Amino acid sequence: MHRAYETTNLYVDRAFDLLGLGESYRTLLITPKRELRVELNIEMDDGSIGNFSGYRIQHDNSRGPYKGGLRYHPEVDLDEVRSLASLMTWKTALVNVPYGGAKGGIQCDPSLLSLRELERLTRRFVEGIAIAIGPDIDIPAPDMNTNPQVMGWIFDHYSRLRGYAPAVVTGKPIELGGSQGRSAATGRGCMITIREVLARDGKALAGQRFAIQGFGNVGSWLARLLYAEGAKVIAVSDVNGGAFNGDGLDVDALVKHVAETGSVVNFPGSEPISNTELLAVDCDVLVPAALGHVLTDRNANDVRAKYVLEAANAPTTADADDILTSRGIQCIPDILANAGGVAVSYLEWTQNRQAQEWPEHRVNQSLEEHMVAAHRAAAQAMQEYRCSMRTAAFVVAVQRVKRATDLRGLG
Repeated sequence: MHRAYETTNLYVDRAFDLLGLGESYRTLLITPKRELRVELNIEMDDGSIGNFSGYRIQHDNSRGPYKGGLRYHPEVDLDEVRSLASLMTWKTALVNVPYGGAKGGIQCDPSLLSLRELERLTRRFVEGIAIAIGPDIDIPAPDMNTNPQVMGWIFDHYSRLRGYAPAVVTGKPIELGGSQGRSAATGRGCMITIREVLARDGKALAGQRFAIQGFGNVGSWLARLLYAEGAKVIAVSDVNGGAFNGDGLDVDALVKHVAETGSVVNFPGSEPISNTELLAVDCDVLVPAALGHVLTDRNANDVRAKYVLEAANAPTTADADDILTSRGIQCIPDILANAGGVAVSYLEWTQNRQAQEWPEHRVNQSLEEHMVAAHRAAAQAMQEYRCSMRTAAFVVAVQRVKRATDLRGLG
């Protein structure tokens, strides 16, 4: 099985081949511009010394400042962060916001750290990468196991070092310059994208059956928005297990259940289902909204959905993608499906730079326009190049990054 960065580059290579770009452009557009690794040592609550590794990979900034999330997870490593940084370059280009691509994170298990330890670790990380970030240089954002509070610590510590700079990070609490609509943005972008894909195939969103692996911020918001549109969410899962009801789950009640118990497990009126079983549920749309590389050559033949909506980053391996495509299952790639988060991050950054606060309806309307335009561009490339939606999305993104690179020149 290909590693994460290799998988991303395989997808990019397919776009390069269709566009007839030579080896020099492959090197120019694929190679990260900067890779930063920092060792983070903090005092733990018990007086011991904790040792952690942090990363920030800046892939490309031809179209604007580097942009990408920070994740706190035990499996964060250089290969994964390189892959995710590259994906951000193509995602920002596809959704047409003036950013490049970056990604970062800390190799840690946040569930084993106290709130004070997380704060100390975050502030130490900011000290390590402050030289490489800034409102016009590189703007981090939340990702796996990070949230508005973590972004608030980053904003505060960077401001202590460099002066007041709310635009250094997005996904902040509203009270610290965050944007209305940001928490729902990735899930809302997923909903808009699958709505547009279904409409192109002559189908309505209402009545479609969804199975969602992952019920964190993205999965739960997507479930709520789909439910409000009349779609049926028949299966959901989290790290502890899942819940299934073939007639559809009451998502509003499910959200309350999760708030009270901390998990979707044992939701009244549902049957238990594992994360593995969820991927093979008979549904219209399968939504991997948790970890990367959950769809592989070992389980791609078990998928019974008509569409795979990639709410997570890199949930499908290259081999699985080939299998799904050969079976006529359309994959809506992550760089399109979950681009709503970075689109609204751009809107938050814009508000910070202008010292304004937009109402939520204005944010949601702008998000809608970005997502509809991105889908339209990918759909047109699918027709023109007779390729999968994933390849088409990369074709559009590569064209835009190449154009900006050409216009700026090599120095």
